[in-house]
Order: sequence, then structure tokens, then C-alpha cells
Amino acid sequence: MDRLFLDTNYFIDIAEQRNQASLDDFDNFSLTISPLSVHVLCYSYHVRMPDKKVENLVNEFILVPFDSALAFKALSGPTKDFEDNVQLHSAITADCDFFLTTDKQLLTMGYFGAMRICSHL
Repeated sequence: MDRLFLDTNYFIDIAEQRNQASLDDFDNFSLTISPLSVHVLCYSYHVRMPDKKVENLVNEFILVPFDSALAFKALSGPTKDFEDNVQLHSAITADCDFFLTTDKQLLTMGYFGAMRICSHL
């Protein structure tokens, strides 16, 4: 089973049921996110804890540990945006095959290591 990392924008689309995004679209994948994506969702939408909807959604994913080693990798690149770097390095740490994003700047990279960066599968 291929490993798929969802960038924050895709994760939020699913959480907020935007753009007809659904977990059902990814039945054939092992799904991974960064804990930072959960933070961005909760902060942006002022989600108060505990929240069963968010908890149930997050339980569908493998979360990559966000530790000091990952933070230091993100500080070194490959982009100028720390959050993007956290996402990319999280996906590599989880040995993901695909990185799903709508971020146009990230899409221009095409690949990060052996992982393919794409907007759809």
C-alpha cells in the first residue's frame, strides 16, 4: 500500500468538507499528516478542545512525531517557508511515496527526495 502524505491544505479541505474532498478518495493509501496540520486546523477555525469531530478525523491518520530533529531539518530548507519545510520533512520521515498539496510553489518542485509532490493522484 502506497504511503500518502496530506499537506495542511488537503487535510483542512477534508476536515471542512471543502472541494468535495473526502477520506473515501484515499482508501488505497496509508494516510499520514504532521501534527502541525492539526494545529493549523484548530487554530484557524478556533476549535475548542475536546472536539470529537477533529479527534475522529485525526484517528484516520498516522501522525509523524514533531521533534527537535525535524524542526532543525525544517530550518535548513528546502524552501524559505518553515511550515512547508516541516510538512516536506515530515513526509520524508514517514517514508511517504506521495505528497498531496495545492501549494503551487511546492508543486514546482515535482519531487522531494524520491517522494512525488502532486496535486492529485
